[in-house]
Amino acid sequence: VGRAWGGPAMAAAAGGCWVPLPAWWGMLRGLLLAVLAAGSCQGNSVERKIYIPLNKTAPCVRLLNATHQIGCQSSISGDTGVIHVVEREEDLNWVLADGPHPPYMVLLDGSLFNRRVMQQLKGTSRVSGLAVAIAKPSPPQGFSPGLKCPNDGFGVYSKDYGPQFAHCNKTVWNPVGSGLSYEDFDFPIFLLEDANETQVIKQCYQDHNVPRDGSGPEYPLCAMQLFSHMHAVTSTVTCMRRSSLQSTFSINPEVVCDPLLDYNVWSTLQPINSSGKVDPEKEVIIVATRIDSHSFFWNIAPGAESAVSSFVTHLAAAEALHKASDVHLLQRNIMFTFFQGETFDYIGSSRMVYDMEKDKFPLRLDNIHSFVELNQVALRNDSVLWMHTDPVSRMNESVDVQVRNLLDILGSSSLGANVTLQEAGFSQPLPPSSFQRFLRARHIPGVVLTDHRTTFQNRYYQSMYDTPENILMQYPEGLSPEETLEYVTDTAKSLAEVATVVARALYRLAGGANTTSAIQADPKTVSQMLYGFLIKMNNSWFQSIIKPDLKGILGDVPQHYVAVSSPVNTTYLVQYVLANLTGTVVNFTKDECLNPEKSPNSETEMYDYAWVQGSLDPNSTSRVPYCVRSTVHLSKALSPAFELRQWGSTEYSTWTESRWKEIRARIFLVASRELEIITLVVGIAILVFSLLATYFINAKADVLFSIPRDPGAVAY
Repeated sequence: VGRAWGGPAMAAAAGGCWVPLPAWWGMLRGLLLAVLAAGSCQGNSVERKIYIPLNKTAPCVRLLNATHQIGCQSSISGDTGVIHVVEREEDLNWVLADGPHPPYMVLLDGSLFNRRVMQQLKGTSRVSGLAVAIAKPSPPQGFSPGLKCPNDGFGVYSKDYGPQFAHCNKTVWNPVGSGLSYEDFDFPIFLLEDANETQVIKQCYQDHNVPRDGSGPEYPLCAMQLFSHMHAVTSTVTCMRRSSLQSTFSINPEVVCDPLLDYNVWSTLQPINSSGKVDPEKEVIIVATRIDSHSFFWNIAPGAESAVSSFVTHLAAAEALHKASDVHLLQRNIMFTFFQGETFDYIGSSRMVYDMEKDKFPLRLDNIHSFVELNQVALRNDSVLWMHTDPVSRMNESVDVQVRNLLDILGSSSLGANVTLQEAGFSQPLPPSSFQRFLRARHIPGVVLTDHRTTFQNRYYQSMYDTPENILMQYPEGLSPEETLEYVTDTAKSLAEVATVVARALYRLAGGANTTSAIQADPKTVSQMLYGFLIKMNNSWFQSIIKPDLKGILGDVPQHYVAVSSPVNTTYLVQYVLANLTGTVVNFTKDECLNPEKSPNSETEMYDYAWVQGSLDPNSTSRVPYCVRSTVHLSKALSPAFELRQWGSTEYSTWTESRWKEIRARIFLVASRELEIITLVVGIAILVFSLLATYFINAKADVLFSIPRDPGAVAY
C-alpha cells in the first residue's frame, strides 16, 4: 500500500526525492482501504436488511393496439406509498379521504377487485399503486376483466355482413365482462401469487400502519415500492414508428414494443407436402381450436375453460381418429389446427387465412370442405353440447344444404354417447370463434361446438380464476404427483366423451364407411393432458415426449398467454403432445432422426421427425430416447398488419406489448418527512464540514505532515 500511494516512483514523477513516511501514515491508509472494501462487500447486505423483496408477483403491463394503450405502469423510478389493507369497501374511505399519509399503496382483497372499486382508485391522486391478493375461493358472482363482446369488430359481423348481429346486438356473450383488462391505469398494479408474502405484508401493516383510536399511526410506517415502468406509449402506430426509426438511424436501436406473435400448430390425418400445394380438387375438413388465454395480469392465463378444455378435447379426438384402421382410405383429408393469439383479435386464424389467400400455405381456401371448431366445452348443462352456425351464409342454399348435412352427422354421432348435441338456432349468430375469420374470406359450411347456447357458461372468462376448479377437476387427497397424473377425473371422462363424438363425426364427414364404434377417445390420455396443461407441466409424461434441449420449458404452473417471444411453452407442448398421439415411432438413430434428409424414403417434405427424451429406464436414472415421425407442423401466428406494416389496420389485429427495464416489488419501513429532512440537512452539513476540513488540511499539509530533520545530518 505504501509503495502504491507514496513510493519512489511517485516521488520521481514529482521531480523530488523520496522521503520515507512515518509508519502511522501507512497504517492509516491501510485502514481506510479496508473500510472501503468492507463497505463495498456489505452494500447488498445492508439493502437486504432494509428491504423485503416480493418474489412471487405478476404485474399488469401495457398493451397497445392501433388506437389505444391499455394496462398499467409505474414512474421511471418506481412508485412508493404507505400500505393500507382494504378488505371491505368501507376501508376505502381511509385511502380516498381520511388517511393523513398519502399516497397509499393499497393491498386489495381479491373479492373487491372489480370495476366499481377500480374506478374510485383510478380517480384520485392519493393512490400510488395496488397489490391484489387472490380471492379464495373464487368470487361466486363471477369475475371477468374481458369485454362483454370479445374481439368485437374483428369477427365476421359488421355493417356489411349481418349488421343485426354486429357488436353483439343479438347476444351479449360475456355479460360478467367488466372490461378492466382494456382500461389504462397510470399507477402500477401487481398480483400477489404467494399467500405467505401476502401475510408478511399484512403483518407489517398490523405492526406499523393500523390507525390507533381513530388517529393516524405514528412513524415509522410500512411502505411498498413497485417498479413496472413501460417504454411504449399511446398506440401501436406510435411505438412501432419509433422502433422503426430507431432501427433505421441508430447503431444501437432501442425497441419500445413488440408485436404479439407465436406459431399455430397444425397436422393432417393423411400426410401432405408441407412445402408444396394441395391439389385444387382435394377436399380438406378443418378442425380448429384456440390454445391461448389472457387475464388482467401478465403471463397469468390458466384458461381452463376458455382454452384448455377445448384443445385437450381436440387432441384426444385427433388421437382417436388416427387409431382408425382405414384413415388412409378416406375420401377427404382432415386438418387439425390449433390457433395462437386468438384472444387478441384472432391473430392466428387471420394469419392462416391471409397465408392461404397469398398462396403461402399448402392449402387454399378452395380446398376447405367444411369447418368444425371446439370452443369452451367443459361446463355442459345436462350433457348438452350446442351447435352454432352462421345464419347469414346459410341464406345461400348450397351452403345451407352442406351445413344441415354437417349438423345431421354430428347429431347422429352422439347417439349412444353421454353427450347430446342440439342446434343453437338458425337466428342465433356465431359466438366469438376462429371460424369467423374464415367466413370473412369465403362462405364455408361450418359449425362451432360450445357448452353454451347464448351467454358463456364460464363466469371467469379471461381471468386468473379460470382454473382447474372452474371446470370441476377434483382429486382425492393424499395422491402423489405421479398418481395424480394417472388419476382419471370426471372432467376427463366428460371431455373424452365429447372427443369421441367429434372423432366419429369427422370420420363420417371425411367419407368413412365402416362402423364408428371402435373410434373411442381415451379418458386416461385426457386426464394426463388436463394435469399437464392446468396443474403441472413438469411431469413424467411431458418430460418423455419432448426434445432434450426443450426440457427447460417445463415450468411448474402452466400459463397460456401468447406473449412476444415464440414459441411459448404451450405451443411447444401442443406440438409434441400432438406428435406423440398421432405420430409413429420409427427405427432411426439419433443422427438419422436429426438429419432425416440423409436417409432414403424419409419423405421430409411430408413428415416431421423429432428425437425425444423418452421415459426413464426402470433399472437406471437414464432415459430411453426414440424418434417420432408425424405430420405436425408450425406456421407463423403474426398478424398480417405487421407483415404489411399497416400498424393502424382495422382489418387485422394490431396488438403489441410494451418493453420494460425491470419488474419488481418490495416493502420497507419509511421514516417521517421531518426526520428525512433533518437527516438530509445533517448529511449536507457533515459534507460541507468535511470539504472545508479537507481544504484546510490540504492547505497546511506542509506543516501538518512535515518530516523532522535528522539532527545528525549536515547540509552544505
